[in-house]
Formats: sequence, C-alpha cells, structure tokens
Amino acid sequence: MALKPSITLKMGQQLRMTPQLQQAIRLLQLSTLELEVEIQEALDSNFMLEEIDQESADGEKDEPTTPDEIADVAQDEPDMPESGTLDNLADSPGAEEFERPNPELDGETVPDTSEEVSRESLSDELPVDTTWDDVFDENFQTSTPSSDFSDENYLETRNADSTTIQSHLMEQINLLNFTETDEYIALSVIDGLDDDGILQIDIQDIVDSAPADWEMELDEVEAVLHLIQHLDPIGIASRSLQECLAIQLRALPPETSSRDVAIVVVEQHINLLAGRDYTQLARKVRIKEEQLKEVIELVQSLDPRPGSTIAQGTTDYVEPDVIVSKQNGRWKVELNPKSAPKIRVNPQYAALIQRGDSSDDGTQLKNHLQEAKWFIKSLQQRNDTLLRVSTKIVEYQRGFLEYGEQAMKPLVLHDIAEAVDLHESTISRVTTQKYMLTPSGLFELKYFFSSHVSTNSGGEVSSTAIRALIKKLVSEENTQKPLSDSKIAKLLGEQNINVARRTIAKYRELLLIPPSNERKELI
Repeated sequence: MALKPSITLKMGQQLRMTPQLQQAIRLLQLSTLELEVEIQEALDSNFMLEEIDQESADGEKDEPTTPDEIADVAQDEPDMPESGTLDNLADSPGAEEFERPNPELDGETVPDTSEEVSRESLSDELPVDTTWDDVFDENFQTSTPSSDFSDENYLETRNADSTTIQSHLMEQINLLNFTETDEYIALSVIDGLDDDGILQIDIQDIVDSAPADWEMELDEVEAVLHLIQHLDPIGIASRSLQECLAIQLRALPPETSSRDVAIVVVEQHINLLAGRDYTQLARKVRIKEEQLKEVIELVQSLDPRPGSTIAQGTTDYVEPDVIVSKQNGRWKVELNPKSAPKIRVNPQYAALIQRGDSSDDGTQLKNHLQEAKWFIKSLQQRNDTLLRVSTKIVEYQRGFLEYGEQAMKPLVLHDIAEAVDLHESTISRVTTQKYMLTPSGLFELKYFFSSHVSTNSGGEVSSTAIRALIKKLVSEENTQKPLSDSKIAKLLGEQNINVARRTIAKYRELLLIPPSNERKELI
C-alpha cells in the first residue's frame, strides 16, 4: 500500500490552563518576599497599576467595620488532660468537642487592594473558565489585624554589614608592629579560619607557600599563631578543641579554683570527659567527686567556638502572612496587610479609555487595563485562599494554641482540602513558605500538619505532640540516671501510646537531644 499525505478531521477534548489561571496558581505558591518582587515587577511593567499611598490606606483602615467583616473562630474551652498525657486528650469523654470543633466563622477584613476597581468591571469582563473551582468569591475582601505590629526599626539594620572573624582580627593586627613576613603569616592564618574560629589549614602549608627568598621557618609561623590565639576572642585560630580549651584555661588567673587540674583533664583526658566517664576520669586524675564537679563546671564555662559569637552572619527576617490572636475568648485569624503592598488600577489612566476606540494607543490601554484587572483578581484569589486555609487550620488546632505542642492534633493536607473544598495540591501550595504569627510564636503553616500514632484505646496522637512529650520527659529526668530510649517508650506505653524504640530515637535526634550516655551528669 502506497503512503501519501492526507488531511483528516478529528474531534477531541483537551484541558488547558489559560494564562490567567497560570498566573493565579503561580501567585498562590509565592512566598511573601517573592510576592513583593512580583508586585513590584507588575507595577514597573504595567502603567495601569499603582500602589496605594499610606494616607489612602489609612483612610480605608479607619472606615467602620460591619459585622460581616469580622473573622474569628468560636472558642469552646477544651479540657486539658491531667499531667499532660496525650491519651486523655484523645480519648477522654469530653474529647469529642475538642476533636471536632464546630466554630462559627466569619471574617474580619478591610477593603482590599482592588477597592478602586468596580466589582462589575472585574466579574463581567473576565471569563469563568480561568479560575479554579470555589476559590474566588465576588464579595471577598482582604483582612487587616486590629492590633498594631509597628516595629519598623529592624529595617535600619537589616542590610547593615555584619562583622566577620577576619575583619575583627584585622582591626587588632593592624595595631601591631608586624614585619612583612609576620603580616603574611597572620593573613594566611586568618584566611584559614572557619566560622567557629578553628584553624583549618596546616601551618606547614604556610611555610611552603611563602616566597623562597624569605627562608621562612616553622618556628616563625608558630610564634605568630601563638600571638593570634591570644587576641580577642581568646582561643581563636586553635587547631583543635583541646588546644582551644587549654589556651583559655591558661589565660585564667593562676588563683582560679581547680584551674591546674582542669588543664590536666583537657590536655590528657579530654576523651574521658567527652564520654562522661566520670568514674574513670576521677581515678586517672586522682581527685574526689566534689572537685571533679568543680572542674567540669570550669570547663563548661569556656567557649569551644570562640569565632561563633563574631560571625553572626546576616539575619533573615520573616514577615508573617497570617496573624492569629485571641480576643474576648475567640481566636481571630487575620491577613497581615504588611506582607504585600496595596495596589489598584490608576483611575486617571483608566478614564482615558474610550469605547469603540480601535487605535493602537486605545488597544494598548485596554490590554494593560485587562492585565491589571487580572493581576488584582489573582491577588484576591491568593488572599482568599490563604485566609480560608489558615482559618480552618486554627479551627483544627485550637488545642495547640491553648495548651501547646502536647495538644497538637494529627492533621494531613486531605483534611483541610475537604474542609475548604479545594484540591490537596492547592493546599500544599498555599501552606508552603507561608507563616502564621500566634501567641506561641511564628510557625510555617506546614508545621501544623503531622502524622498520627494510634493509642491502645483506638484514638490517635500527633507525632508533634509525641515529640513534645519526649522533650518534656527528658527535661524532667534525673541527670544522674537519664532515660534511655527504651525507658521513654515504656513511659509512653503507660499512657496508652505505642511507640517503638527506634521511633523514639528518631524523634530524639530530630529534637537534637543527645543519647542517654551523653546526657549523664554528676550534679
């Protein structure tokens, strides 16, 4: 059979995302800093958009708030289990109300960034196939908190140059009368320090890299290194932890109690001290337990990382997207108005558009106006989804807000997705790199999701709550006989929480809690 080209007709259906829907999804998953950059780029590229000045924003903020604009979660006080046990929290007779709260939700909001654009112009000109189901609400308005978080002073030091170990030491070295050779050695030593102030290069490499005509000796490097090690902070540029502690001990006044014994312990028996083998250590040094306690306290008062206090690095500030507060017995969920600038369509430019104008200028104005409306609507969708998801999380985790981590409930993305009638992928996007400010601290929305562990009575306990209980048990243990992982698992079993020893070890490592042999103390 001969092959030849032909033309055929074929009918089919395909699902495509419009550019507007792609923009809305992209804005949804952006963090606060990324959103600010996106908004600034939109302001720079689209002359139809403008940022609302502070006076206009304050004028909108002062407008009276109607009852329909107040968003909070009804507060029915849950019963806290006795002794902080988690099984009572999950299986007590009054737990049903705590497990499945039925809060009354409304929303405390203020006019959003698109207040200047009429709702009719937004909804009539935008086709409905470009939004995800049940996300955009025509009556949506962004919220602002009633409380004032007006700490702006951090902006003055946010981009300030931080002091480094190298600059700190150079200020002191410049005051010394160094020769060219000594200065070369000092600079080589400083360049070889890590963030903790420990020397990471071999001093023999400094000798080998020096010009041959200098005829540098190893003793010269040792002398300059010894001088740097006694600059501020004392013990900087040490080649090991043992040398760092010994330098600091020898710098103490000779009359310091147990100083000489501590030097012997650090220089000759630091492995026994690190392994907390106090019985063997006391026998090696030939001291009694009381003096050994004094030696340990003296060593613990030293700084094993002298450079860490200097190299602080740049501080990263997180701006919360959602603010949660308790007012009159009810938890209130509000969007942070400072997380993104307020924008609107420029009314002067929008007034230049004339109906039936098909000129190039008129077409350009219409295109920019349409893009501006779409961008504002996408921001509305993002804020609406973020507020709905955050409110539902607060509803589920009221026990955590009231009593702390031990009252955290098991929660997965599917639970919130069903509650707000959205897809799990949307919930994943809206909870990534979004932060909630609560009276207990600042948390990423992902923090409130955790797996569960079954109890003997058929209930469920959050893994976050189990980690909190492990932390509590360790903090209350006898430091002379610390709890092993098996003992912790047994204590949890007494509270009807079945957790394997390996799971306890995994949770303990996540909490940065050392094993029992490293937690043992004499005191």
